[in-house]
Amino acid sequence: MIVIDRTSALLRKAIACAVAGALAIAGPALAQAPSAAPAADGPPRMPMRMEPDPRVQQRTYRFADTNEDLPYTVFVSSKVKPDTPAPLIVALHGYGGDSNFIARGRLIDLAEEGGYIVVGPMGYNRTGWYGSPVIVIGGGPVDPPNLAELSEKDVMNVLAIARSEFNIDPDRTYLMGHSMGGAGALFLGQKHAREWAAIAAIAPAAFMMQPNQKDILGSIKTADLPVMITQGDQDTVVPPTNTRTWATAMDELGLEHEYIEMPGRDHGNIIADGMPEIFRFFAAHVRGR
Repeated sequence: MIVIDRTSALLRKAIACAVAGALAIAGPALAQAPSAAPAADGPPRMPMRMEPDPRVQQRTYRFADTNEDLPYTVFVSSKVKPDTPAPLIVALHGYGGDSNFIARGRLIDLAEEGGYIVVGPMGYNRTGWYGSPVIVIGGGPVDPPNLAELSEKDVMNVLAIARSEFNIDPDRTYLMGHSMGGAGALFLGQKHAREWAAIAAIAPAAFMMQPNQKDILGSIKTADLPVMITQGDQDTVVPPTNTRTWATAMDELGLEHEYIEMPGRDHGNIIADGMPEIFRFFAAHVRGR
């Protein structure tokens, strides 16, 4: 777990920009709680809220580890049939928001068209990092101390809930995430590689994993797990120079992958604009075939 202090000011600034970037992504649809009012010394405070896509179900389940109700989202395409195994996407949101920041719009359009089920876990809280190294903006302790463990467990719980409720095709179960969720996709992709047919990281804020990227990607290669990364060349939150190191490492390892850097896209519009490429990539990768 990583605590940001004065010695890591550049990283602190990058993640603070990510919070502001999330607001920019939301645009006029964003509704802020009173605690999200603009701060005098930086970006708005959390929590941030985006009005849900009306096609997406808002749910909760009881998280036994902390005895509390955690939210998650579900979308089921009208093409899903109970007697036919359906493809599943687990979608991880970015820093400061919830799953409604990713499970919406173009993702839901394409999931409807392709007959997918989509689930969006919270990741325990809005800044959980899904098991990847936790970054605390402004310093101070990680709260709770086992946040990374709880965040990862929440994702795997929501995956298990989806499999218990729906007829899920285990050979077409996919993982994607944006920004903080992109880091989570890479982390959970390598740690639980046998669960996924392919993974996609959108502008992954995997700053703290970069020194170990070849170890992480090596586990993914061993599992024959294909990876796609999409990135905007105008992204100032997760600069393309950072993300290109992951593409270079995948090239050097000979890992099956695609890296798509889209001109004119930033940290926000890369989500929707890169989504057709991600769905193409997922459709082309069925585990064991």
